[in-house]
Amino acid sequence: MKRFAWPAVGLIGRIFAILLLTVVIEFGASTLLYERASQFSVREDEARRLAEHLVIARKLIGEGRRADRPAIAARLTTDRYGIGWSPDRESLSRLAPRLNEMRQQVVSWEPQLANGQLQLRLESPGRQPRVIGQIALADGSWMQFSTLHPLGGLDLSIERVLLALVPALALLALGAALLRQTLFPMRRLAEAADEFGTGKARGPIEEMGPSEIRRVITAFNSMQQRIDSLIADRTEALAAVGHDLRTPLARLRLRADAIAADDVREEIATEVAEMDAMIASLLAYLGGESDPETPRRIDLAELCASLVDAATDLGHDVAYRGPDHLDAAVRASSLRRAIGNLIDNATQFATRVVVTLIALDDHVRIVVEDNGPGIPAAQIDRVTQPFVRLDPARARDTKGFGLGLAIVQRAVQAEGGTLTLGNRSVGGLSATVTLPRRC
Repeated sequence: MKRFAWPAVGLIGRIFAILLLTVVIEFGASTLLYERASQFSVREDEARRLAEHLVIARKLIGEGRRADRPAIAARLTTDRYGIGWSPDRESLSRLAPRLNEMRQQVVSWEPQLANGQLQLRLESPGRQPRVIGQIALADGSWMQFSTLHPLGGLDLSIERVLLALVPALALLALGAALLRQTLFPMRRLAEAADEFGTGKARGPIEEMGPSEIRRVITAFNSMQQRIDSLIADRTEALAAVGHDLRTPLARLRLRADAIAADDVREEIATEVAEMDAMIASLLAYLGGESDPETPRRIDLAELCASLVDAATDLGHDVAYRGPDHLDAAVRASSLRRAIGNLIDNATQFATRVVVTLIALDDHVRIVVEDNGPGIPAAQIDRVTQPFVRLDPARARDTKGFGLGLAIVQRAVQAEGGTLTLGNRSVGGLSATVTLPRRC
């Protein structure tokens, strides 16, 4: 559906135009309602009763002395009509609609009222309506009158409220639609920013909307392009650095194999392996944002069990608890690296590690527990930050850059899950990975 093309005006101008439009429509609707009020009519018997009462009251007040006229008017007041007298003409509110059709009905029954400048008004339209009016006497004074109860056909409180609600609701819907259309580019920009923040770039956003929003979209597109370019350059640089660093390490590993002394050869091989692991963790962390891996369905139980078996083959006491099979859609390589980092981290500081896989209705939980020294409670929030190593709680000769848990955190967040670290009551650390269950 093609959207309405606004002129190239600013956000403030558009909001002002919307408000101006609603005011104009409201004014027109109110004017129409007031004009329609002048066309209301009453039943014939009620118009006749009002006409007869006015003729009698006018005659009696006109024949009485001026000093007695207020008292006469009071005696002529009934439970249906109120009568008053004034030596001068009173000004009826111009905001009260004139009842032209009702006046014609009254005059048609009593034509003599036509020469008395009969005036009728509808008081308080939209609430309980009341007819007020006045008519001139022969000596130039005026008799005022009003209905004390709504006449038949004029009890319009509910009807007029409903009529007044119709334009109000229409204006509300129209204003909401126009404001929604005006702010639509901002919603698209927010969605694009969220997607870009999670690595789901979808290209430049179409520049649309008010001039202020267009400038914001232009700046966002430029920023997105610069960031994409920086990430691409960094990825290429990391690939080149990784290749350049691993090439001499490979040569060093080959030369170490030729060393006759077993202790020296093993020490050099250990150092080379540690350097290789450090480079791998650094590349995994810095290159993770550009990882093109997409989720695919795998067996989480098999993944956890294979990682446990690999750690067991290295001589560590690691056990697996959980189902034999559990399918879920995840990024297999990054999740394998994340769970592997948790197991490696646990085996460095503990003698016993247990990996537990729990399947719940809407999510999956992977818990890695160890019997090591744990982490000081005040440092748990810092341990997932990159390049942080808690030397007071961990050995100072641990390998790596301190990126293991940071890589786990990023991989779990990419799956839409959470990583929770906590110390066990019986001693040791518990790392819980909670993932949404997507099959």
